[in-house]
Amino acid sequence: MTHAQHQTAAPGGQAASDSAFEFAYRAAQKSLREGGIPIGAALARAGVVIGSGHNERVQKGDPIAHGEMSALRAAGRQKSYRDTTLYTTLAPCAMCTGTIIQFKIPRVVVGEARTFDGEFELLRSRGVEVVVLDDQRCVDMMRTFQENNPELWAEDIAE
Repeated sequence: MTHAQHQTAAPGGQAASDSAFEFAYRAAQKSLREGGIPIGAALARAGVVIGSGHNERVQKGDPIAHGEMSALRAAGRQKSYRDTTLYTTLAPCAMCTGTIIQFKIPRVVVGEARTFDGEFELLRSRGVEVVVLDDQRCVDMMRTFQENNPELWAEDIAE
C-alpha cells in the first residue's frame, strides 16, 4: 500500500484500501459487544496484520489494556517494529503514545480524533507519521459510547 492510499478516504470516511484498518474497526465493535470500551487496533507489516486487539480494561479488569496495547500483545515479540504501522480507531492516549515511541513504530493510522484528540503533537515531535482517516463509523461509535457511558469513558482516560 502506498502512502497516498493510506490518506485516501472513501465516501463516509472509510479507509479506501486499508484492510488492516478494518481489523481495528472490527476489534472495536467486538469490545463494544462485550460491554467494553469500543477502541480497536491492529499492527501490520507490509500490509499484513500481525496482531489485533481491543480495549479490554472492563473485560479483564486491567488498567493498561488499551486497544493499542492489546494489539501489540497479540503480535508478540518482534525483533523490530520499525517497519510496522499501527492502526487504531481512536487517537492514542499518552500511555499508548509512549509505547509507540518506545518501540519506534514509525506510522500510526487513526480512525478518528474528534471525540478524543490524543497525543499527536508528541508523536509527530518524535518523527512518527500520523494519518487521520476521520472515519465517520468510528466517530459515531465512540460518540454514542461516551454519551451512554460517561463515567466509564472518564475512567479510561483517567479523568
